[in-house]
Amino acid sequence: MADHVVPHFANDQGVAVIHVGVKEFKCMGARAPFDHPHVFLDMGSDGEIICPYCSTLYKFDSNLHANQTTPAGAFVQTLADA
Repeated sequence: MADHVVPHFANDQGVAVIHVGVKEFKCMGARAPFDHPHVFLDMGSDGEIICPYCSTLYKFDSNLHANQTTPAGAFVQTLADA
């Protein structure tokens, strides 16, 4: 069993860039029913990554917590988070 929950992010606003406080997460495109396959993304030692499905550019920001984004509202609470 995983020792932590992988954050999920959705780009409902259709912005080009979302700043996140984690380097490993899942992009779901937009919230259902407009989501794409929930793809795991890992920035590794890089500070940014592009989702291969929706082309959202995610940039790491160490000042943000795992559930915070800029612009606000892209974090998606999953059942495992509750």
